[in-house]
Amino acid sequence: MKAVSRLSRTHVAEAPFAVKAPVDIVLEHLRQVGPAVASLRHESSRLAGWGEELARRLLAGNRLVTAGSAGSAAEVQQFTADLLGRHSGERRPFSVIALRGTPTAAGAGSANVMELAQGNAEAVASLVAAHIRSDDVLLVVSASGHRHALLEATAAAKTAGATVWAVTGRAPNPLAQAADEAICISAPTPQVREAQLIALQAMAECVSAALHNHTTRPEAFPGGD
Repeated sequence: MKAVSRLSRTHVAEAPFAVKAPVDIVLEHLRQVGPAVASLRHESSRLAGWGEELARRLLAGNRLVTAGSAGSAAEVQQFTADLLGRHSGERRPFSVIALRGTPTAAGAGSANVMELAQGNAEAVASLVAAHIRSDDVLLVVSASGHRHALLEATAAAKTAGATVWAVTGRAPNPLAQAADEAICISAPTPQVREAQLIALQAMAECVSAALHNHTTRPEAFPGGD
């Protein structure tokens, strides 16, 4: 009887920790992402404007430099790859440089990949100063908006006369305040990163649409090739 009693007590103690049904996990995740997407929706006009402006600057021969901190680095690298991959072979190559946090076997020998070392803010600023020029764009992405290396990169870019766009988490934060323009997503960090990926994919599509318009209506892009 004592053994039965112990088993009974064990069963009762474990009941609250029952595994959720998979569909409930999915629905809960979507519920959490909802506010982040809603926050991003309020910035849709700014995001579209960035896409069109970036297309104009790339066509004019200006450069895009991108950098993302911690978990945001992967989203920035995907955005850069989209810009380079979608339009390779269509026209002269665009000048796009991605600063990244960790070298990989695939990217170690690439000319457009440089190291963004955490805690090495001066080196990052030097890289930006060496490669960015007046009228170029620096795009910085951070879920917190507090990474010192990105703040130093922003300062170096603005000193060179470049424009800085930031995609961050909740405002106010130092990176959003330091940038020329910022999109701030009000959500917990994991959901901010998901929304950042959505934002960058949407921006890449806007760039593609603008470049397509350039091929059909070049007069809409004065100064482009």
